[in-house]
Amino acid sequence: MGVNKKTTKEHIEQEATTKNKARHNKVNDTLGFPVGDAFEKDLAAIMNQGEFGSPLVITVFDFDNFLRVNEEFGMDEGDRVLIETCQHIQKGLPEGAQMYRFGGDEFGIIFNCGMEKEEVFLLMESLRSTLSITLPDGTSSTISIGIATAFEDATRVPELIRKAESALFRAKTNGRNKVALAREEKMVPKTSHYTADQLSALTKLAKAEGVGEAVLLREALDMLLKKYDV
Repeated sequence: MGVNKKTTKEHIEQEATTKNKARHNKVNDTLGFPVGDAFEKDLAAIMNQGEFGSPLVITVFDFDNFLRVNEEFGMDEGDRVLIETCQHIQKGLPEGAQMYRFGGDEFGIIFNCGMEKEEVFLLMESLRSTLSITLPDGTSSTISIGIATAFEDATRVPELIRKAESALFRAKTNGRNKVALAREEKMVPKTSHYTADQLSALTKLAKAEGVGEAVLLREALDMLLKKYDV
């Protein structure tokens, strides 16, 4: 997969209709991870529990230039790369960390096991750097990883996943084969770009959802940018 990022919903819809569904199921059966929207649902269930003492950290990762693997070496090789990489990562995870597959080559991990984000970063960096998957042409298959922390980086599930995916995007654009943490985003006012009716509806939605208008705007804009592969 390249830099292009789909929303989790778009990934789920694609997986349900793709002509390669049987092949995806083969990988899923081998790995045994929860798939589709299970990542979002489980994360929401944990966050909706309210106050809890231990940190809640998530990571999302995908495979650098994965389309090339399937196109140049075939889908059987792509399956091998997915399976062996995920098995390598799973072996290094602590008890209480759960892996998910929510896209063709995009995976998520929920660290509901008391690890701080710095510890998760060091763990994922170690797993990334010790990954040794060689392709038929002698080059290495690599992954890029994004990390976000609940209630520190975001208080809503869609925003938390978006922050992790933004960190993943930054890892990709900075050269791939990297781990990146979510960071504070600089906000620029753009109110003159919206109609009065849109802003009025936005205010009502923000009140109903109990979040800031800026959070909703960031979610919407991020989905738009992903749709058009920007």
